[in-house]
Amino acid sequence: MIFSKITGVGSFLPEKILTNHDLEKILDTTDEWITSRTGIKERHIVGSNESTSDLAFKAARDAINNAGIDANQVDLIIVATTTPDKIFPSVACNVQAKLEIKNCPAFDIQAVCSGFIYALSVADNFIKTNSAKNILIIGADSMSRITDYSDRGNSILWGDGAGAVILSASNEKGILSTHIHADGQHEQLLHVPKKNAKDKDQQTIEMNGSQVFKIAVNTLDQIVDEALIANNLKKEDIDWLVPHQANIRILEATAKKLDMSMEKVIVTIDRHGNTSAASIPLALDEGIKINKIKKGHLLLMEAFGGGFTWGSALIRF
Repeated sequence: MIFSKITGVGSFLPEKILTNHDLEKILDTTDEWITSRTGIKERHIVGSNESTSDLAFKAARDAINNAGIDANQVDLIIVATTTPDKIFPSVACNVQAKLEIKNCPAFDIQAVCSGFIYALSVADNFIKTNSAKNILIIGADSMSRITDYSDRGNSILWGDGAGAVILSASNEKGILSTHIHADGQHEQLLHVPKKNAKDKDQQTIEMNGSQVFKIAVNTLDQIVDEALIANNLKKEDIDWLVPHQANIRILEATAKKLDMSMEKVIVTIDRHGNTSAASIPLALDEGIKINKIKKGHLLLMEAFGGGFTWGSALIRF
């Protein structure tokens, strides 16, 4: 039987950093207020000459090198993003061109903050049906491009970045299971409204933060149980929680559900903010580089995002 396993990981963050003290200068807010409510101290922001595909390409190159393969051994590219360079072509096609890969299918997935889990789930099935052997999966977003910096409530949350993995066919079990869900009934709680086609102003995020928080915490409780039951595992079997970095309070609530110390949670939100689809692969790469996540460890990834969409992946690294 064919299984899928993560064989390479990479990431990239733009050079520019926007701190809470920078936001104090343009918003009626304070570093203490932002930190106490979100856990965020700073976030990386794309430069005027950078695009989402630039971030994705650099993370992809890092993951390919880490996997020890040639770029032309990649036989499928999937990019999870909400902020493509253009309406079309896809970021995945842009990345394919930058990597100079020939004759390889490439497409984007849009599930906002759950995008990386969705992409991982799709890629896992491509591997298991013997339709691909080495899949490049990228989560990349330039959320600052759709952020209204006059909105005190949600402009403090968003950051930019990209994370990537190579998922390869293996005789060993890597991805034990993925679980993805959606419920479109709550669109108005977190969305980017459509404006008049003649309006040249950039469309920006609108969010009912308290309602999103409440639904996210309850939903993430359920998907933790779902992943464990599907694999006949117990909470204590999990070595690391690698969550979507939305809010430190959501991370703490999920850890509490697992009876897990925060020392077993990979936390990057303080330095990255919410990078949407990029946040889980960014956290994964950091966890490996600082020598926390090691071969054989059992990882639980989970995310909740606009749509609403949510999902989890249980992975033997």
